[in-house]
Amino acid sequence: MQLSSLGLLFASQGSSYIGLSRSDRNIIKPRRLKIGDTIGLISPASEIKGEYIESVRNFLAESGYRVKLGKHVYDRYGYLAGKDVDRAADINAMFGDRSIKAILPIRGGWGLNRILDRLDYNLIAANPKIIIGYSDITSLLLAIYARTGIITFHGPVGISNWNDFTLNYFDKILLAKKAVTLKNPIEMRVKTITPGKVKGKILGGNLTVITSTIGSPYLPSFDGAILFVEEVSEDIYKIDRMLTQLKIAGILDRISGFIFAQCKNCGNPLDTDPSLTLEQVLDDIIKPLKIPAWYGAAIGHIPNKFTVPIGLDVEIDATLGQIRMLQPAVV
Repeated sequence: MQLSSLGLLFASQGSSYIGLSRSDRNIIKPRRLKIGDTIGLISPASEIKGEYIESVRNFLAESGYRVKLGKHVYDRYGYLAGKDVDRAADINAMFGDRSIKAILPIRGGWGLNRILDRLDYNLIAANPKIIIGYSDITSLLLAIYARTGIITFHGPVGISNWNDFTLNYFDKILLAKKAVTLKNPIEMRVKTITPGKVKGKILGGNLTVITSTIGSPYLPSFDGAILFVEEVSEDIYKIDRMLTQLKIAGILDRISGFIFAQCKNCGNPLDTDPSLTLEQVLDDIIKPLKIPAWYGAAIGHIPNKFTVPIGLDVEIDATLGQIRMLQPAVV
């Protein structure tokens, strides 16, 4: 995962990895979001300019929400949005603040793996609330689900393009409390790797972030799960390397379904060295699993984004390229 350009301002023991078991017992659903609620803004990873923070705050206020900024949201520490201890403190404070109903990271980038061991998971478990994001935020989403069982949400960050498609799924899932079917926009085609339907808990996020967390206590168990991954600006051989890491770590042998969402700007069209295509890599590594799988879901570093509930039971259809929620993700 490389840093994308800023968008519109708007343990169950595995063979080679550790999968926490707390999230396998009972899921905890956060309360739904309502217009007028307070959303907490945090900068838990890479640094971001103050003008973008203000733009996100104004957008949320204009959308009818109250906004509360993390104490260290404007901090800088090299390429990070402040010191590790302070970024972790902001996350803990947001969960401990009863006035905050949802937490929205302003951007991803890099830095969350550095603070996972500084989070107060007992505090978080006692105060379940919506937290949403993508890219480097993958670490936070998976760690919270693994350690507490709270459903988290893979979706837009503050600086994402909050277009009609993205807002539609955000609103239906987080505000209207609906169990919806996630379908790509007409112009986004899917490619079936292996046809079929299967049910399971959906887990995933950025491929680089997931592989960088293998062996830690911050990944949930993937037994029977549906795994989705996405990437941006990576060479195909790196995608190959990371999927192979998931394979030899034993993770791919445990899942029941697979989605490679989007790989935006992957591969170098000016590179004349021999290369496999992404399709070949997926055929080599994913097709032999003989589980329902497809490529092209509206997830990742793209304008049109689903809101995907991490840890929720869903049914996928790899022929149609759809994800059907089996129950609402919030209460």
